[in-house]
Amino acid sequence: MFISAGLAQSATPAPPPEKVEQLLKLLDDPDVKAWIATKGAPAAAETPVAPAADEFMLWSNAVRSHLRGLGQAIPAIPAEFSGASSTIMTEINGRGPGAILVLFGAFAALGFGAEFVFRRLVSQAIRRNVAPVTIEGGTPSRHHMIGRSIFAAIAPLVVFALASIGAFLAFTWPPLLAMLVLPMLVALIAWRVITRLTAILLGFHREQSTPGAQNKMRLIPMDDVMAAFWYRRVALFAGIFFTGWAAARVMTALNFTPNAKSLIVYIMGLGLLAVVLETVWNRPEAPIASRAYRVKEWLLTFYLCLLWLLWVAGMSGALWVGIYALILPPILRTTSTIVKSFFAGPDDAPRPRNPILEVLIERGARVVIIALAAAWLAAVIRLRASGLMEDEAASRIIRGVLSGVVILLAADLIWHMVKGLINQRIERARIEGGDEAALARSGRLMTLLPILRNFLAVLIAVIAVMMVLSGLGVAIGPLIAGAGIFGVAIGFGSQALVKDIISGVFYMTDDAFRVGEYIQSGSYKGTVESFSIRSVKLRHHRGPIFTVPFGTLGAVQNMSRDWVIDKFLISVNYDTDIAKVKKLVKGVGAALLEDEEFGPQIIETVKMKGVEAFGDYGINLSFAMMTKPGHQSTIRRRAYAMIREAFAENGIGFASPTVQVAGNEDHSASAAAAATRDTMARKKAALEKPPEES
Repeated sequence: MFISAGLAQSATPAPPPEKVEQLLKLLDDPDVKAWIATKGAPAAAETPVAPAADEFMLWSNAVRSHLRGLGQAIPAIPAEFSGASSTIMTEINGRGPGAILVLFGAFAALGFGAEFVFRRLVSQAIRRNVAPVTIEGGTPSRHHMIGRSIFAAIAPLVVFALASIGAFLAFTWPPLLAMLVLPMLVALIAWRVITRLTAILLGFHREQSTPGAQNKMRLIPMDDVMAAFWYRRVALFAGIFFTGWAAARVMTALNFTPNAKSLIVYIMGLGLLAVVLETVWNRPEAPIASRAYRVKEWLLTFYLCLLWLLWVAGMSGALWVGIYALILPPILRTTSTIVKSFFAGPDDAPRPRNPILEVLIERGARVVIIALAAAWLAAVIRLRASGLMEDEAASRIIRGVLSGVVILLAADLIWHMVKGLINQRIERARIEGGDEAALARSGRLMTLLPILRNFLAVLIAVIAVMMVLSGLGVAIGPLIAGAGIFGVAIGFGSQALVKDIISGVFYMTDDAFRVGEYIQSGSYKGTVESFSIRSVKLRHHRGPIFTVPFGTLGAVQNMSRDWVIDKFLISVNYDTDIAKVKKLVKGVGAALLEDEEFGPQIIETVKMKGVEAFGDYGINLSFAMMTKPGHQSTIRRRAYAMIREAFAENGIGFASPTVQVAGNEDHSASAAAAATRDTMARKKAALEKPPEES
């Protein structure tokens, strides 16, 4: 019975637990049944979500979270200040916040006192022992005044820093007190450095209070009203900026929450925004109000407000990119203006320019400024302050872009220095004189240096681009190999081009011709004007210019080297006394040597060589002379005129064609043929004359 009762009890189901009942209810739910049916079906192809959408969501969530934290920090601000006051009271022996300000004021006063004493000592030493460097007018030179002003501005600040911060560090203070006072002293020193440097650039230093001295020291050209305006705005902006920086350090030391600290800093940033907007709308150099200019002011106002909103939203990367886009172009222009103004010198004492040093300083300053900006932007992006997704590929691309900017700037600096050196040497070769060897060397430099300049430009550009691509993660090995294969293909497909380039290299190596020389090659002749990598430009003496590839020049006849022997023929009658002609021509040669215009250009004066041939109508006499290149035609024309006058005075006649009429037809035909040959010979001789003779 007990067994049957036990079996009956085991057969009866026990009541289900509460969780099982809930599970059964969920299984009976229609939505759950539909979901189970969907999961049981074959999985459909899912459309992947674009990574950009995920990154955008993460970015937007980070921005919303940041703004939400700022909103929650607003009611907690009083509690934060109360907690900071309690912390100060606890950590600094019961002293309140006022004691910190008193201590800061005491060390600042100590620094000002040391600075005042230093100024008095230096001014007395200068008046007693140092005579100012003067220019021709007797006034101190501009560069001496600038150097003295920089020393007078920076040296007292160094004394102030040593006296204030050094005296503070000489004592032992509670750690919190040092963390509160030191940022305020550093901010004060930084603000004073910025204002002093601005005063020097604008010629607004108090030691040069007269208008004439201000204009003489002013590195940025502007009048006194503009200088005063910009000095005050820069001083105000720097004051608010460094005050906010010191406040952020103080709040960090007092354990303010990040959101509360950020909120207070953003509120102080409104002061920076107000100063900038006031500067935009009240600039004294602004042109007469026009609609286009007002639109520009409104756009700039909107842009500045957008930057402040990006800062408040915590988008540090976008904020710094926007700041750089706004301030880098004016900073670079101002840097160039300062360098050019320094090297140009004042109007009353112009200074010889040094283009190499000027390029080095100007472009070097540009490289340093942009490199520092790129490094700071890379640091901001690396800190992930904007809340972007941790994407290694994106970070590598950004770092590659920033490093590429620095590489391109360095390449630009190197190129401008190389170009300045080459241009300076070309200009020196163009104006320098000397003997014939020096002139030949100068001509060769003027020929080769432009080709070298073009080659270096291509080389620097290619290397810079390859380095930038390598920094971006592009494998440049295949590019180099492909470029080599492409170059071989060009070599096979463009043999004429390769021939022109190689021929030009050997023409330059052999010093076959130079810029300014007159050459002839085949049917091409003219003065060499310029070169390219594959051709030479020849200016014909009648005006046309030939662009001749080096590969087609062949043998070159240079008519502008060392000396020229000019030969010509004169026909006289058969009854002429040859000895008398030789004596007359000798006198003509002596007269040419004594001529002030032609004598220095003659190496060997004109002489009669003798009888060249017996012509049909007279005796052909040969004459020759040696002159400097390019002067033979002028001297020959003068010799022709003098020989004609001498012949006329001594009864010597020139041979002229004559025709004898007789009954013999063969004799008449022979005379006519001779006359025709003589006419053709004269035309041929005229065509074969060198270009100088034309």
